[in-house]
Amino acid sequence: MRFLTLLILMIVASVLVAQNPAPAPNNAAPAGNVANGKKIYAAYGCYQCHGYEGQGGAGARLAPRPISFTAFARYTRQPTNQMPPYTAKVVTDQELADIYAFLLTVPLPPAVNSIPLLQ
Repeated sequence: MRFLTLLILMIVASVLVAQNPAPAPNNAAPAGNVANGKKIYAAYGCYQCHGYEGQGGAGARLAPRPISFTAFARYTRQPTNQMPPYTAKVVTDQELADIYAFLLTVPLPPAVNSIPLLQ
């Protein structure tokens, strides 16, 4: 009897939790200065691994369509591979926002069917 009561209680609790989903995380990037972000991106040598437009190379592709700002900032501060960590002492939060703003402005490459040489 106790087992049946516990089972019913768990079912009711799971239904109540399912009806009230957790709020979505806020992945909005803080306001950044695109021109300053482009300057910092070059000055800090990001282009050496990620390319001048963030297209990738020895390092991961950062643009176009960068990952969320939250993931970008977390990985920049605590990378898992060969990238050195850029702590807040090296790159401020505002500078990260500026770099991210620059990456958001990188346009998509042209569609393959719009390149005459590839036709």
